[in-house]
Amino acid sequence: MRSPIPDFLDETLDRHRSDRSGANADYIPDLAAADPEKLGICLSTLDGVEYTSGDSDFEFSIQSMSKPFIYGMAIEQEGLAAVLDMVGVEPSGEAFNELSLDKMSGKPLNPMINAGAMVTHSLLGEPGTSLAERIEIVRAGLSEFAGRQLRVDDSVAEGEWGEAYRNVAIANMLRSYGVYTDQPDEVVQGYIAQCSILITTKDLGIMAATLAAGGINPITGKQVLSPRVNRQVLGVMMTCGMYDAAGDWMTEIGVPAKSGVSGGVFGVLPGQVGIATFSPRLDKHGTSVRGANIFRTLSRELSLHIMDAPEPARSIIRRDRRFVDSQGVMVRICSLQGLIQWSGAENVIRTMDAPESNVEVVVLDLRRVNEINGVARRMFTEAMSRLEEDGKRIALMDPEDMLLCKSPNSPLPDVEYVDSPKALKGLRRLREDWSQRAV
Repeated sequence: MRSPIPDFLDETLDRHRSDRSGANADYIPDLAAADPEKLGICLSTLDGVEYTSGDSDFEFSIQSMSKPFIYGMAIEQEGLAAVLDMVGVEPSGEAFNELSLDKMSGKPLNPMINAGAMVTHSLLGEPGTSLAERIEIVRAGLSEFAGRQLRVDDSVAEGEWGEAYRNVAIANMLRSYGVYTDQPDEVVQGYIAQCSILITTKDLGIMAATLAAGGINPITGKQVLSPRVNRQVLGVMMTCGMYDAAGDWMTEIGVPAKSGVSGGVFGVLPGQVGIATFSPRLDKHGTSVRGANIFRTLSRELSLHIMDAPEPARSIIRRDRRFVDSQGVMVRICSLQGLIQWSGAENVIRTMDAPESNVEVVVLDLRRVNEINGVARRMFTEAMSRLEEDGKRIALMDPEDMLLCKSPNSPLPDVEYVDSPKALKGLRRLREDWSQRAV
């Protein structure tokens, strides 16, 4: 069967192709000269499948879309507390190239504006790192997110440096406030090289999917960011990624995103998909006009708004049934599915604890469960202990050891492991090896 997704993407691009409002960024020569008709899109799944349409292989400079990734790299190197001492996380409500600083500390309000991005860039590398060495750290780091080796476009960098008066001024002000001790010109040159790295829409889709997958690149399988750092990056993207349009973007489109003046936009739907678009004409906020409208279409027609997430507590219980076995014992089987988190575990525990006094054996069937997070795992372990205290016996259908593999120091209560419903006939007799499986 041919997937309908590529056709949908083709139709989506065709729907927006005739929109020629906005204009190319004119303060960087290579961007001003870019073909304004280019249009591409990529949806990247968390297992590395890329759905593309249009000019998805066309290269363009990453510009401000590099900021979330460099922010994550800086946190991985320095630790969150150290980075927060130098860059805040509050929306500025101003354009990306304003000197938006905290009135008390003088530090940039967030890492998505130019002032904050230059600070996070300056953190990379050891003290005394040269300009060339820091640029290589940036290039190599962004390559890890993209899953291939990226390169700096020297032509873009040279043109941008020739017009970098505002960024140089911001960098000098940051130095004067003592935010960093690096030479301002070198910081700006390195930051410009960072923004001049070439990517395609497909690259950007993979980079977005890496953030959607908790920091794991879906192509290489490498953990590029730790889960906690990845969460921090997405949180700042949600509130600050789209600058002075962040509120409108999140309430209407509902996808944490970042744009760049080259015309790219990428969005991250955690646990689901990474999305990237490219079209050079920009609106007053510096965001691609067609890119923003495509995101509106995708959010509406694919129900991608982050606040429209399904309620797992209503869907993880696939089946709940009771029966009397051949020995006259009342058995309750609760069959689960999908990802189980706090809300889902609460629903399951409430179901298991239903006041049917004649139930003697409770069976938890985890064969269709994809993952149980740490909180849910602890809740299940405690609930089973309490059921045992109430005189119930517990049986698990858990061939993948979902409740054991990540909790070696949290032994389960007195449970019996069974492989299939047919084995329920032996539930009255505890297997001698249960304790070996439970520790």
